[in-house]
Amino acid sequence: MTSPVRAVVFDLDGTLVQTRVASWEVFEPISRRHGLGVDTPAQYFELFRGNVFTSIRGLCSDDGQARAATEDFLAALRADYTPPLVPGMHAVVRRLASDRTLAVMSSNAMEVLRRVLVDNELAYCFAHVFGGDVAPDKRAALRAFLADAGSGYGRRCSADYDEAGEAERPDPATTVLVTDTAGDVRDAREVGVRVIGVSWGMHTAAELTEAGAEFVALWPQEILSHLLGDDAARGPTGACAVPGSAVPATRTGSAGCGCGCSTGTEEPPEDPGGRRRRRRRDATVALQGSAAELAVEAHRPNGHRPGASDDVLEAMRRICRAR
Repeated sequence: MTSPVRAVVFDLDGTLVQTRVASWEVFEPISRRHGLGVDTPAQYFELFRGNVFTSIRGLCSDDGQARAATEDFLAALRADYTPPLVPGMHAVVRRLASDRTLAVMSSNAMEVLRRVLVDNELAYCFAHVFGGDVAPDKRAALRAFLADAGSGYGRRCSADYDEAGEAERPDPATTVLVTDTAGDVRDAREVGVRVIGVSWGMHTAAELTEAGAEFVALWPQEILSHLLGDDAARGPTGACAVPGSAVPATRTGSAGCGCGCSTGTEEPPEDPGGRRRRRRRDATVALQGSAAELAVEAHRPNGHRPGASDDVLEAMRRICRAR
């Protein structure tokens, strides 16, 4: 029997976002500039049958050329790569974030991951993010994720991490990678992690299955069905059920504007984690105030406590005095 899933790790390009056109448009000038010989989108997609950085190194004559090409590629991605989210993936991520730990592992740069996740209101759904500029090898990133005792703690569409109780560390049997490339599938299987493929990215369903994916989704909603079974019908809970609640407080524009402008009169939006902590403080103060009032009332003569009748009498006295 398959173990229940505790952690879901998403690839970014071709899985969460539509990448074929956007990514090729960024890479094509890099190929020309460094003489890599990748002249068509089909040739570019072939680079993802393995680790893309390893594939780029194989196109180069020496380490210097490989380093320059890789650095230019990452710099171009940081500057120009703004792919659209795959339709339906927003709801899939927020549903899973309700009760699973989510992570992103990508060959893309951390700056790109942050921009994409923030702009699509998903940043606080993910507890961990591994970009290609800090973890170029996904096998190493997966092993680091599994070895970290804190990897079981998630983010529930809010800035703060799980704070109550103890989270069980994910292991290979309870961790699933969701990806669109055969290279990622093979890397995950080498680590022992389960894999779900998606058919809308770089490689076909047949290629993903052949590489070792246990299932290939034709539509985003099939990810939920495969991972959660009948529980997929239950919607997201808590902050994940509130549209816009996963948006980090990085913009200071007018409420609902979305343009990043500032009128100088609005306060920066309060992040969900700060809002939750403020509510906790307010509740604590209210409870302390109630306790103090009860203590005072308990010492009144004859146990008398003011009520609605006292308020009416006091109002009548004020009316009489006013006359």
